[in-house]
Amino acid sequence: MKVVLQLLASTIGGILFMGVLLFLPAGTFDYWQAWVFIAVFIVGTMGPTVYLAVRSPAAFRRRITSGPWAETRLAQKFIIVGIVLSFVAVGVISSLDHRFGWSTVPTAVAVIGNAVVFAGLLLSEFVVIQNNYAAATITVEAEQPVVSTGLYGVVRHPMYAGALVMFLGTPLALASYWGLLTVIPGFFVFAARITDEEKALRRELDGYDEYTKKVHYRLVPGVW
Repeated sequence: MKVVLQLLASTIGGILFMGVLLFLPAGTFDYWQAWVFIAVFIVGTMGPTVYLAVRSPAAFRRRITSGPWAETRLAQKFIIVGIVLSFVAVGVISSLDHRFGWSTVPTAVAVIGNAVVFAGLLLSEFVVIQNNYAAATITVEAEQPVVSTGLYGVVRHPMYAGALVMFLGTPLALASYWGLLTVIPGFFVFAARITDEEKALRRELDGYDEYTKKVHYRLVPGVW
């Protein structure tokens, strides 16, 4: 029962947050791209989240325990604030773009953007299913193994790769080219999180150093 209530609270909170984030700066509810984006976001997260809640409550709790207050490393508290501000910037700039007509984005591009958002969400959620220790905070638990197969055999941080794919698709889904400008600082914030996280993993997670020698790229294959 507690897990169900947590799931409902997380879902309702997410809908309200995105509603305020998008419709307030847009100055109208007549913003079909925002409605579709919210629907895609909910569908893309609800299925895997329900699966985790039923099959792996521990992994579900790791995913919903998030925010700067949940981080133990001081640097990560500031980085999480930066990630949240980056997402807020995407929503606000894209919604202002809709309000003032800065961009003219074809419907087909918005549809592609939603497909990219959905793909990024599924990628991030699949990572949690593959690695139950993947949490929303930087933590290393007792007897936690190093996962090196599947997506972790391609890049060392596939969850963040999925988040960045979603991040890239969001302004397009919201019919804004100007919103794409926020992707650049957002990438650097994620890079800072990964760099600091790897310091903790190298020190606290047995076998992580050996893993980094096998999988060379952190986020983008062939790039970084």
